[in-house]
Amino acid sequence: MKIHFIAIGGSAMHNLALALHYKGYEVTGSDDEIFDPAKSRLAACGLLPEKFGWFPEKLTEDIDAIILGMHARGDNPELARARRMGLKIYSYPEFLYEQSKDKIRVVIGGSHGKTTITAMILHVLRHAGVDCDYMVGAKLEGFDVMVKLTEKAPFMIFEGDEYLTSALDPRPKFHLYKPDIGLISGIAWDHMNVFPTFDKYVDQFRIFAEMVPDNGSLIYCQEDETVCQVVEALQGKMLKQPYSVPEFRIEKGVTVLNTSIGEVPLKVFGRHNLMNMEGARLVCKLLEISDETFYAAISSYNGASNRLELMAASDTVNIYRDFAHAPSKLKATIEAVKEQYPERWLVACFELHTYSSLSQGFLSQYEGSMEKADEAIVYFSPHALELKKLPMLDAHEIRLAFGKERLQVFTSPNELQAYLLSDKWKDTNLLMMSSGNYDGLNMKELSAQIM
Repeated sequence: MKIHFIAIGGSAMHNLALALHYKGYEVTGSDDEIFDPAKSRLAACGLLPEKFGWFPEKLTEDIDAIILGMHARGDNPELARARRMGLKIYSYPEFLYEQSKDKIRVVIGGSHGKTTITAMILHVLRHAGVDCDYMVGAKLEGFDVMVKLTEKAPFMIFEGDEYLTSALDPRPKFHLYKPDIGLISGIAWDHMNVFPTFDKYVDQFRIFAEMVPDNGSLIYCQEDETVCQVVEALQGKMLKQPYSVPEFRIEKGVTVLNTSIGEVPLKVFGRHNLMNMEGARLVCKLLEISDETFYAAISSYNGASNRLELMAASDTVNIYRDFAHAPSKLKATIEAVKEQYPERWLVACFELHTYSSLSQGFLSQYEGSMEKADEAIVYFSPHALELKKLPMLDAHEIRLAFGKERLQVFTSPNELQAYLLSDKWKDTNLLMMSSGNYDGLNMKELSAQIM
């Protein structure tokens, strides 16, 4: 098949382009800007556009399908030509469904934890030698791409994002995957620009849960009250399986699970991660993976990129980075590090980066989320507020919203770095949380200087 990507440079889009290239498809694409790592990875496979921009003349009658990325606007000139020509146009999730419609589809949804749960499942299946197709939202150790599509794999594992599908389709992505096995890890209001109220946001998970067929399975976190309400209201006859935090203990900074097959030491930690692990175990069980195989595999799981990722460590200092941006994620991550190392001072730094987090109407959702941090820092970029056309924030209203008087607020990466380097780093952990990059702050360089 010949496939053309409109907005090929996105994180998800370029991985799908690579997956189809490896599958033997003829792939072309356009974008107005592409950054690394997408730029280098596309170039290595001969898929990087010669020039950046939109070129309607690239669209020819022999193209079998157009894949439209979320970055492409509704007035995109290539999209307009494709529609005039009557070419078949798919969104990213629509095309993934087309590629998997004859397979068993496992869809991992939730406001938080979905990347980690998907990564855990893939790690276990790989360890067990089980072939599967997949789509996951982070780079995983041992996996070359974030999307894999084959003809023979019997099932496909999806990370089910609730954000919108494309400029032409306002449905959440995970509504298009039609799960045979669904999982909901938690529901905490996010994407305020798309779902202006909590009820509208919760509705997306109600719809997702209702999509699980009567002969399917829905796995859900029973420690989340909203998730339980959604599941209890379901009329379907699907198998409903709850999960929660398994029994564990912490010994010398190592989390040890108490399981049916004995004690299992882990390389990851935190109650939220242990809950994620239980959800992954139940999915794997439905895929005929025994608990013995699951625990043997999960003991070597190191975590997904940017999910409580250990950047540097010494005998007395650990530096982590994490994707946490929603209030529930922020709170869970901070509490995990503090519980794992209760004797160490914890410096927690958080960047307000998403539309929701930078919105004055949403800031109050962060109240108490950094309570367990011994020292709390919030960073935001005035330029990001300008780009998102949001009112400017000030340090006072941020401190009021978080409910932490001594909270430090920075708007310059250089000033933030200077402040962190002025601290005395002994018996102290640093936790850097963001879905952005602190306006280009070099985390590896900062970690090296602290050490």
